[in-house]
Amino acid sequence: MSCHIDVLSAAKVIVELKGKNEFSPKEIIEYMKLNGTTYAESTIRTHIVSRCCVNAPEHHAVRYKYFERISRGLYKLYKE
Repeated sequence: MSCHIDVLSAAKVIVELKGKNEFSPKEIIEYMKLNGTTYAESTIRTHIVSRCCVNAPEHHAVRYKYFERISRGLYKLYKE
């Protein structure tokens, strides 16, 4: 799979477990590490805060509308 798919899957699990549509990059990174990810922490964090975040500055040619930043260090699953 691709990192963006793995990050999205992890976010969905965390949101489901918490019963609340919010998560931090730290929660995603910890979850992915516990599940044996081969991605570097910096790669995972970049996907969460930039590449997959609808309200982040446009720094990547390809972006995914998965997450929305709701406050410093806190994100939610984005629904159009």
